[in-house]
Amino acid sequence: MTTTIFTNGRIYTGDPQKPFVQAVVARDGRVHDLGAADDMLLHWGKDARIVDLEGRTATPGLIDSHLHLGWLGLAFLQLDLTKAASKDEMLSLIRQRAQQTAPDEWIEGFGWDENLFAEGGGIPTIEELDQVAPHCPLMLSRICGHANLVNSRALELAGYRPDMAVPAGGVIVRDPATGKPTGMLLENASALIKPHIPKPGYEALKKALRSSIRYALSHGLTGAHTEDCRELNGLAQTYRLYDELINGEQLGLRCNLLVYYPHMHELRDLQMYAGYGNHHVNIGAVKIFADGALGRRTAYLSVPYADDPATSGYPVHEQEALTELVRQARELQMPIAAHTIGDKALEMVLDSLDQFAPAAYRDRLIHTQILRPDLLDRLAHPHRIADIQPRFLAGDFPWVIERVGEERIKYSYIWKTMLERGIICAAGSDTPVEPIDPLLGMHAAVTRKAPGETHGGYLPHEKLTMQEAIRLFTLGGATVTGEDHLKGTLTRGKFADLTVYSCDLFTIEPDELLSTKTVMTVIGGEVVYSR
Repeated sequence: MTTTIFTNGRIYTGDPQKPFVQAVVARDGRVHDLGAADDMLLHWGKDARIVDLEGRTATPGLIDSHLHLGWLGLAFLQLDLTKAASKDEMLSLIRQRAQQTAPDEWIEGFGWDENLFAEGGGIPTIEELDQVAPHCPLMLSRICGHANLVNSRALELAGYRPDMAVPAGGVIVRDPATGKPTGMLLENASALIKPHIPKPGYEALKKALRSSIRYALSHGLTGAHTEDCRELNGLAQTYRLYDELINGEQLGLRCNLLVYYPHMHELRDLQMYAGYGNHHVNIGAVKIFADGALGRRTAYLSVPYADDPATSGYPVHEQEALTELVRQARELQMPIAAHTIGDKALEMVLDSLDQFAPAAYRDRLIHTQILRPDLLDRLAHPHRIADIQPRFLAGDFPWVIERVGEERIKYSYIWKTMLERGIICAAGSDTPVEPIDPLLGMHAAVTRKAPGETHGGYLPHEKLTMQEAIRLFTLGGATVTGEDHLKGTLTRGKFADLTVYSCDLFTIEPDELLSTKTVMTVIGGEVVYSR
């Protein structure tokens, strides 16, 4: 039996019976004992490997409950538009890439956000995109992933014509004066373009995914719930890639794989189910989109947007179709993971769920940003979990206040209230929509503001304590998948998964989280990353 003692640390266990210890003894991948450093060395030190934490703080291994590792890996290969602070800067980045790109070779970009642009800039028009990249088709995804910009060459290669059918839940935005496309595609309309973009080969996908897994480990993640069937070309290939990298190459990260709903048939064909796999790679819930995002007003609200009363957003699926998807998932005994940003979208999903008995694993409601008092009651259910992204607050405020209005904002991003109402919550980043670093999510949860802001926080009464924020990224992530008996706290018999930091999370000022780094990631008692 292999024994490793992680000692000389300030180790937060997450266990209220013994919240802090100096040492953890790992044997065969699990916590064998924990307590005072001298006691652990005396009892278990003979022939043990000793890892000196040098007085640093550690917590149970961090779990991101909602991200896209495949998308992140591919985003590393794309034009990065996240730093563009104006329309002109965005166009300049596109022009530079186009000058290095052969005719008719696709340029894919990611991360533009018009809410961060300088005043008066607006979103690039199709004419402006044509000017900077006349010979290259463009597919440029907004930071939320729910809107894309294309140029005329992309539409030509996709065979666009004015009378072509648009996939359900999608919109080709057209100029009201001319009826011509503006270059903006919302939601499922991107399906008209994506089939015409050459797909990376298997080895290229594997390389990209390997990079994103290592990136996750470098930010302290020991677990990740990831949805990748769209980027990695189906469930069978997605599972194979993770199996080869995690189990074969022993990269270590514990990955729960969500299954995008069009691939439900593969679950049946491959005889897979929720929990299928092992403790490092296993199958999660069926992913369904109920609505879009607030950035382009495609999130579905029960009353119109405050800054655009002409729209309330729209659902991706009508109620009957949504209920049918839940029925199909339940036939496979699968839980669902539903993207619900607007309150009306959440109401629709809950209405569908109410018609079926729960699955063995909890259903998750992803994002749950805009709520109502009645929805809080319906979320407080033992078989439901709210999968929140605290870092969204840093990107969405203050513009979201004007978007949804002063009254509705009182029931938006209200994580303290949700916890107090008994709603089970877990936290993730939704990377690459937001940065993967969980410390940034914790910062948003405890300060309620973006980095660099100096005010007291948006809805400051909703601030979480440091312990509450850590719990969201540890035990919360374990509870989602029914694995809270295996991980989420440092307790005897659970996996020896730890994250070690450069600073003491419990004594530093909250803004110091922004400069705090992961210095070690431990999975199953093995150091898989160290700075």
